[in-house]
Amino acid sequence: MRNLIAFFRRFRIFLYFALLQGIALSTYFTYLSFPRSQYLTTASAVSGQLLTYRNDVTKHFQLPYNNRKLQYENIQLRQRLSESFIKVQGALFKIDDTLQHQQYEYIPAVVINSTVNKRNNYFTLSSGKSSGIYRGMGVFSNKGIVGIIHNVSDHYAVVKSVLTEDINIDVMVEKNGIFGLLKWNGKNPKIGTISSISNDLTLKKWSKIVTRGGSGIFPRGLPVGKIKSLKTVEGKPLWDVEIYYSEDYRKIQNVYVIKNLMLKEQKELEKKIPSDEEIE
Repeated sequence: MRNLIAFFRRFRIFLYFALLQGIALSTYFTYLSFPRSQYLTTASAVSGQLLTYRNDVTKHFQLPYNNRKLQYENIQLRQRLSESFIKVQGALFKIDDTLQHQQYEYIPAVVINSTVNKRNNYFTLSSGKSSGIYRGMGVFSNKGIVGIIHNVSDHYAVVKSVLTEDINIDVMVEKNGIFGLLKWNGKNPKIGTISSISNDLTLKKWSKIVTRGGSGIFPRGLPVGKIKSLKTVEGKPLWDVEIYYSEDYRKIQNVYVIKNLMLKEQKELEKKIPSDEEIE
């Protein structure tokens, strides 16, 4: 108690000044509109900036959850698109989709390991058989195709990416349907090539390349890239086509694995196609 009394005695002038200053400022801001508005504006700006910082920090720690949530929302929307269904009766259409069967389902996954600087590159996903993923399924991102499931365990899967020597995915020019096989020459992870296109067919630079959907691994119309350049292959009646990939595989994180609900039926039917020897 003595120390407290001694403190007040020692700093009584300063404390008295602080009290009077507080009363003066309170009266000043209370009865004059301009200073009051300036004070409130400044206070709002400071508090707003603090709230912005807090929100940025919160969003950073919630990124994995938000990304996963967006993946599931994208799956729900994509499964409603027409390319995820197959028509039962082409001449009719009903709002309730009773004449269409769903053909594709999508499984979300996260890339946890990847390479892009080797001749054959593979991506590792944090989902496997327990999530319904099996060898041979297609993989794509929100920007473009990624590759095909190569190996799978209970909780992980390895993707043979488009940045491999013999990926051979069937693709086509979106506008005119000219098709070929997607390949990679092992040089630039941003640039792929398309082979098996006859040079008597007309191609244009910057034409959009999409999946053809013939193999049943990918739905028709998924983005692949755009034509960068084209020239004739020496000694062959073919185009040498280079494309810019629509996806940057050096940065890829979230992907979707494609499940074709009718792939088995397609493969069993295609096995019955007679070979050249049988026809002869």
